[in-house]
Amino acid sequence: MTQTDTTPIRACTISRDVQNFDLLIEDMEATLGEAWGDLGFSEALAFLNQPEAETLEFVALAMDEHDEDDLPLMNQIILAAAQRGIKSILIAEDVSPAALHQLLRNGADEFVPYPLPERELQAAIERLRAPAPSAATTTKAERLPEASAEGGVILAVQGLAGGTGATTLAVNLAWELANINKAKPPQVCILDFSLQFGSVATFLDLPRRDVVFEMWSDTERLDEDVFRQALVTFEDKLRVLTAPTDILPLDIIGPDDVTRVLDLARRHFDYVIVDMPTTLVQWTETVLNQCQIYFATLELDMRSAQNTLRIKRALQAEDLPLEKLRYCLNRAPKFTDIGARSRVKRLAESLEIGLELQLPDGGRAVSQSADHGLPLASTAAKNPLRREIAKLAQSLHELGRDEAEAA
Repeated sequence: MTQTDTTPIRACTISRDVQNFDLLIEDMEATLGEAWGDLGFSEALAFLNQPEAETLEFVALAMDEHDEDDLPLMNQIILAAAQRGIKSILIAEDVSPAALHQLLRNGADEFVPYPLPERELQAAIERLRAPAPSAATTTKAERLPEASAEGGVILAVQGLAGGTGATTLAVNLAWELANINKAKPPQVCILDFSLQFGSVATFLDLPRRDVVFEMWSDTERLDEDVFRQALVTFEDKLRVLTAPTDILPLDIIGPDDVTRVLDLARRHFDYVIVDMPTTLVQWTETVLNQCQIYFATLELDMRSAQNTLRIKRALQAEDLPLEKLRYCLNRAPKFTDIGARSRVKRLAESLEIGLELQLPDGGRAVSQSADHGLPLASTAAKNPLRREIAKLAQSLHELGRDEAEAA
């Protein structure tokens, strides 16, 4: 331990060689002065079982890609610290998402990437020290809203090819639903399930939170508080679960993880919009089975036609509910373009699908909407695409209201 005998130890770093993490040394000194020490991996378990460890508030477990072979030992260190009531901060550089997922699932309390962002270690320490809010002190404003008794409606959106407007539809549909009734607005949430290149945060100019990765890493401990911390609010009307800050493999989560998140979202929101990745993954079936409508966006071109046939065959082969798909033709031709409209008719007939929703080309206002960080209703209210999405939102809301009254 690089620590003086006269100063009580409040924290320690645990690493193969702390000199490889010079920024961590600087931040520990700036935050704790001399009240910290350093341990190697092999020494940590023995020290945590000694009386000297009783004064520790936390340990900072620092690792890089060369340490992934020692994951079992690191898991033991995290578990031993937790048993002594000592928090764990994971400091990782170039570590695979699978390794981070395992360590966080096994009890690490905080994750900070290395090189350390400015004041991020101090912020993580402050979060560890903050008392957990009790139910009595949690105000109504801090709680998530509650959906109706029968639960919320899940609407998924997936592009059948890149650039077919899936995220544009998801974001603007969520915003239109959130503003559909001024007197009693529905509670709306949009979930960005595109873990690698999700851009809902960009469309709405929202920050991406590290807690999103932590939430996905351990959904078995998911509750209202964790879910609320992972959500970001847009203009006090729309809650957003952004994509993680870093690119993650799509199989880092599974059907059980997705089910837990969707079930929690349905309990608290009237409408849950899910922006899906273009790729089909194991948990695509989970979303398809849970949602009421699965919008699939395509364009009037060969790649969209081929991909539509592929997804139809895939769903039919697995006996999945193909009838939930609603095909949305993006950049649909104008009513006066007779030639293009005949091509649309031939496309639908050849693919044996119904193109019930035809979204007009919104032009430059739509192509640049992500750069504005605002929905189309705020930047181009009279845009033809915005008007069509508003009509869709109105029809969905009226359909849900009629079904509720009939029940």
